[in-house]
Amino acid sequence: MDNLRVLIVEDDERIRDLLRMYLENESFAVDEVTGGLEALAQQDKQVYDLIILDIMIPGLDGWKVCRKIRETSDVPIIMVTARGEEPERILGLELGADDYLVKPFSPKELLARIKAVFRRLEGVKRTREQGLQLGFLKVQHQARQVFVREQPLNLTPKEYDLLYFLITNEGRVISREELLEKVWGYQYYDVRTIDTHVKQLREKISKAHQVPDYIKTVWGVGYKFEVSL
Repeated sequence: MDNLRVLIVEDDERIRDLLRMYLENESFAVDEVTGGLEALAQQDKQVYDLIILDIMIPGLDGWKVCRKIRETSDVPIIMVTARGEEPERILGLELGADDYLVKPFSPKELLARIKAVFRRLEGVKRTREQGLQLGFLKVQHQARQVFVREQPLNLTPKEYDLLYFLITNEGRVISREELLEKVWGYQYYDVRTIDTHVKQLREKISKAHQVPDYIKTVWGVGYKFEVSL
């Protein structure tokens, strides 16, 4: 992971110094800021491979910073907070965070989460370049064609776009709002259209071809694509 650049957004100097030292020992290039407005300004100036974002920071809180970054960037974001209640974790995922860590956590755990995020991104890159085989599902992206048990699926353009976005974010919980924004191209609409399209995909894939349901419902949040081993 040499030459990868990380932005730490944390107002606790002790935690910030610990994270910086640990990440630099792992050959990351590290920048650090203490507040939300500084984070947005720094992100505008520098391209980052990852942002570690505390929630309770001065100025704009981490929620607002995450939402603002997601308007223009898909940079991986790991949110950290001392508050680990389920609604807080759900909110972080809904806003587009890639992972969520509750303080106190060990630097080794953070590094493991970082590696998992980069593995997912590498999988997305391979998918776009080479196509993908997951379970009984095969995707040829250049042809916008999906096969199940070697049989081609008859998908509408939006069904394909939705399925491909879920596949290339395999394992990540994605809110209905994010799906609307990224697949349909706008943020505010009836989120029930997502449920309708997911139902249609399930009927065309798992029900019609007798294969496992790869699109998992995460109640209260949205969906994720997952192939069970």
